[in-house]
Amino acid sequence: MKSSIITALFAVLCFAGSPVAANEAQSDSIAKGKTVAFDRSKGNCLACHVMDDGALAGTVGPPLVQMKMRFPDRSLLREQIWDAGKRNPTSMMPPFGRHEILTEEEIDWVVDYLYSL
Repeated sequence: MKSSIITALFAVLCFAGSPVAANEAQSDSIAKGKTVAFDRSKGNCLACHVMDDGALAGTVGPPLVQMKMRFPDRSLLREQIWDAGKRNPTSMMPPFGRHEILTEEEIDWVVDYLYSL
């Protein structure tokens, strides 16, 4: 009995640090980010941006495509979402972090999602 418990525990610990587990966690974060980005009461990115498979997208902001190429420094994309007014004082984009529209975790999820586009 003890050996089967130890074997099972070992398997769980090995899997938790595996690339498969990391990929699943990343996929989960991307899915959560898309949910936040598309949610009208949260990110509502589609109000201004064309992106992914979003319906009724706005055209006020730039299309959200090739985000890794446009923001090779991931932290700059995060800063843009946190407060776009820092880099562009006339930006119409809401300061999602500064105004606490999104939590830190939600911003990280959105960044993960946008980096997948």
